[in-house]
Amino acid sequence: MREMPGRPSRRGFLKGTAAGVAIASLAGSANAQAPQKEPPPPLDQYERVYFNEAEWAFVMAACDRLIPAGGNGPGAIDCRVPVFIDRQLAGNFGKAADWYMQGPFDPGANPTLGFQSPLTPAEIYRQAIPVFQDWCKQTHGDSFENLEAATQDAALTSLQKGEVGLAPELRDFFQFLLANTKEGYFADPGYGGNHDMQAWVYIGFPGARGAFTSWPGRENAEYPLGPVSISGDRA
Repeated sequence: MREMPGRPSRRGFLKGTAAGVAIASLAGSANAQAPQKEPPPPLDQYERVYFNEAEWAFVMAACDRLIPAGGNGPGAIDCRVPVFIDRQLAGNFGKAADWYMQGPFDPGANPTLGFQSPLTPAEIYRQAIPVFQDWCKQTHGDSFENLEAATQDAALTSLQKGEVGLAPELRDFFQFLLANTKEGYFADPGYGGNHDMQAWVYIGFPGARGAFTSWPGRENAEYPLGPVSISGDRA
């Protein structure tokens, strides 16, 4: 059959159709064979890499009050923020591996002069938690995790204001706790927190998507695609 100029030939059409079917079949096969990820263990079964049992109980309760559940979005526990903090303290951050830690130190110096403690973040957590727990018992009658929510909030406020008697080298404890909780809530899930990218979904953050060329200049326009993690997982 004679082919008409400017029109696709029957042979070309069939070739294109066959190629499309083959590609679709391969994609479907790949999706069908993609292994399903095992859900992470419940937090009470998580194998900690830094915290001991008492520290874990405190951090779980503190994170739950700093970013509580029950509102429009997920809470810190929903996002497994304590896992993020546990891993961070066991790693370079907790060891202050890339910080200058040779001194001289002046823990009592004005906070505007920056970090002045000779202790690493992991050491600050380890030493500050039992001091704060003792203060909670003396002031409120029980360990932090056993207090009512309103009392926990009041205790954390006292900690933030420096009213619990921490030594000067531990004064950054609350700042670390709050910052690490926020980081675990919004970080890539590969670091242990932001489970299932729940926090990203909540705020509409696209994650690690690499192409936004058609979006600059669009004001007040909702991005239509869900977030993608660094590993390529999609919410």
